[in-house]
Amino acid sequence: MMNKKGLYFSLFTFNFLLLFFSCSRLPDVQGKGETFLQGVWNQDSIANQSQLQNYVKHHFKFTCDSFYVDFTTHSKVNYYEEECFNNGVWEEHAKGTYQVRNDTLILVGDFTKSNYKQKVSGCYRNGRYVSSFKVNSWNAEKLELENLSDQTEVKLNLKEKITCVQKAL
Repeated sequence: MMNKKGLYFSLFTFNFLLLFFSCSRLPDVQGKGETFLQGVWNQDSIANQSQLQNYVKHHFKFTCDSFYVDFTTHSKVNYYEEECFNNGVWEEHAKGTYQVRNDTLILVGDFTKSNYKQKVSGCYRNGRYVSSFKVNSWNAEKLELENLSDQTEVKLNLKEKITCVQKAL
């Protein structure tokens, strides 16, 4: 019969070994991402844009599992202080990582300055950027998304193909 110290030591050893062998170390490189997204994509036009009160054009860059996005907003309505309204045209930027789950593209990152460094204050949005798009269709030169927050179409054209070269984290 085992004494209490021996029983505790055996349980501790068993739990330690179980924990040690059940964990796996994450790789120290970024993920590969989705091959079909790799590249620079531009939204060149928006249907009926002249009749809209406001609209946003997107410019995406997908490289490995990372994304960079530039938004150009055109608005006839001033939502901001006058120095931020900029005659109804302004740019915002974000970067982060993405995942594709089934037919959904999920982007999680932060709003940034134009150089993709963290933005903590100033005009327009700052903080976390989280957005989801349904991938309606894609081929080698076109990508059609639907913004799941407002159901707007985002039709993108491939401007430059990129091959993922994973970088160390």
